[in-house]
Amino acid sequence: MSEKPASPKSEKILDAAEKLFALHGYDGVTLRQIATTAGVDVALANYHFGRKLALFSAVFERRAAHLNEARRSALRACQANAGEGGPSVEQIIEAFLRPLELAQETGDAGWQHYLALVAYINNSPYWGQRMMSRLFDELVLEFIDALRQALPGAADRDLFWCYHNLSGALTLTLAQTGRIDTLSQGKCLSSDLQAAYDRMIPFMAAGFREVCMKS
Repeated sequence: MSEKPASPKSEKILDAAEKLFALHGYDGVTLRQIATTAGVDVALANYHFGRKLALFSAVFERRAAHLNEARRSALRACQANAGEGGPSVEQIIEAFLRPLELAQETGDAGWQHYLALVAYINNSPYWGQRMMSRLFDELVLEFIDALRQALPGAADRDLFWCYHNLSGALTLTLAQTGRIDTLSQGKCLSSDLQAAYDRMIPFMAAGFREVCMKS
């Protein structure tokens, strides 16, 4: 990522890139298209970020620290309020998920684009290994450790498989593909994030218990 200080034009380039990468993926976007969408010359995009890969990385990094801090704060709060017994599985999963819902409901379209981009990267065998681990694994392992304490005796293998399933459901929710809208004939909407998380939390908590308590 470029070390040049942020400027209004560089932010416009990041915003445009975030939207286009979320919609079309890395290979479906050119630096020229990003510059055109941002209303700047392609030479300026090149000056601020260099190659497209550097811009892709800059977009992915821009909101990651804020998202990690929001989730870490939610985890710390539920741990502090839980008392000696520690937080429940539901409370830990809620701390993991709700900051995403809150980010998506801010009215900032950038967050919707960014989280759709996270879904794209997390679902990619190429980008997932190269980008998710660097920015998010440390935080995920903190949540795994909290779940380990909430489910004493659980085998690590089962905890990680359960997290794998949680991550998959979350990825589909972040992508907002509209698939559930069609399947349910409009009874469920992929844009109804509160409904999605309200159901995902107890569903995943029950799954963790079912699998991990048999460890």
